[in-house]
Amino acid sequence: MKINTLFFVGLFALGFSTCIFPYQNNDALSLEPSVDFLNLKDGDQVSNPFKVIFTANGIRTEPAGQFKEDSGHHHLLINQPYIEKGVTIPADSNHIHFGKAQTETELNLNAGIYTLTLQFADGYHRSYGKALSKTIQIEVK
Repeated sequence: MKINTLFFVGLFALGFSTCIFPYQNNDALSLEPSVDFLNLKDGDQVSNPFKVIFTANGIRTEPAGQFKEDSGHHHLLINQPYIEKGVTIPADSNHIHFGKAQTETELNLNAGIYTLTLQFADGYHRSYGKALSKTIQIEVK
């Protein structure tokens, strides 16, 4: 009888402790910040003009101009690879900046196959590198 009582008291204590002292979910710990295209995927065919919508997960989207830890803004690179971590992203027709924290744009490209790279960078336009980039290939009809 004492063993049964101790067993149920122990079981109750274990169950009660998980309610009061929740254990961290390992899935949440393994999520790394990332960027992605919301409306396009690798291999898509599009017609002009077309919208490009992007997102950042696990990192805040903030306007450019000052450095804030764990934040930044998007850049869309056309026919360009990702930018190495710490390198300032140039501003030209193949490196489009979204320094007001925009998360979408409309493009009008000549017919052809294009590589689009979404690159996240800090408030000073310094790239977060490959870890916060996403590259897809699309065809414009």
